[in-house]
Amino acid sequence: MKRLMIGAALAGLVFAAVGATDALAQSKNLSIVTGGTGGVYYPLGGGLANLLTKHVPGWQATAEVTGGSVDNLKLVGAKRADIGFSMADASLDASRGEDKFKGNAINHRTLGVLYPNVMHVVTTEASGVTTLAGLKGKRVSTGSPGSATEVMAFRVLEAAGLDKDKDIKRERLGAAESTNAVKDNKIDAYFWVGGVPTSAVTDLGATPGVKLKLIDHSDVVKKMNDKYGPLYATGQIPAGAYPGQTAPNAMSSVWNILFVADTMDETTAYNITKTIFEKRDEWAQVHAEAKNVKLENQKRENTPVPFHPGAIKYLAEKGIKIDPK
Repeated sequence: MKRLMIGAALAGLVFAAVGATDALAQSKNLSIVTGGTGGVYYPLGGGLANLLTKHVPGWQATAEVTGGSVDNLKLVGAKRADIGFSMADASLDASRGEDKFKGNAINHRTLGVLYPNVMHVVTTEASGVTTLAGLKGKRVSTGSPGSATEVMAFRVLEAAGLDKDKDIKRERLGAAESTNAVKDNKIDAYFWVGGVPTSAVTDLGATPGVKLKLIDHSDVVKKMNDKYGPLYATGQIPAGAYPGQTAPNAMSSVWNILFVADTMDETTAYNITKTIFEKRDEWAQVHAEAKNVKLENQKRENTPVPFHPGAIKYLAEKGIKIDPK
């Protein structure tokens, strides 16, 4: 009897050890790189971290503040982060090893096409600026270093016939910092690429004594696409999207993507993709732009880099066939 009891105890220990090993194999810590605190990537990244931690057993995910797309691509490429948000134009440059990634191509893959990122050219009526040409000689922030806002702002200025180094007095601030600088009369205008509404722009529009002005610039999109490829589209920020915005704003936009390194295993990529689509409504409680993360937008032509095999597997289950190349 004693031998049977010892045998059973040993078997139980072996079973427990195997179970612990299985649980350990399922455990995973993931780092999500986002953007500045005044933008949309940051709340969406925090929301995604909560979803993955809550709904995937054994996972613990955290979101980090960064400069934005360029920083995110470099961090994932250096294996210092696992999941990143990026604009399509920065992703294309990274895949080619061009511009801010010159000589250092980053192999990454798309998990999902997110929502259109809208270029805001923000000023106030007090600045007297009503067109892109009117920025000449003004104090203008083109976005924080390491951000895709900076990449796209330079392209908008170029297409408008302005030299970023000679024609404006350039600052490099994030959205929240830019809004504060306008309030303090330290800059006249700023560029910001993000979802609608962006909290920092809302903050500026809601400031007593300030009349928000968004500069129309959709006319430069053709020149941008002629030089950099069909990355950009025209559209409108509807009137009333921001406090004091009484007219629609003709703007440019570019897709956002959620990406990972091409070396991520298929199961992990599949589970992340499944979570963002199947828990989308919960994600949208953090920020409304999550509602625009739609299955019908998952197309190869909407992202400059291929989809990850794990994402392709999930989308196939939803009847969406993705070209893997």
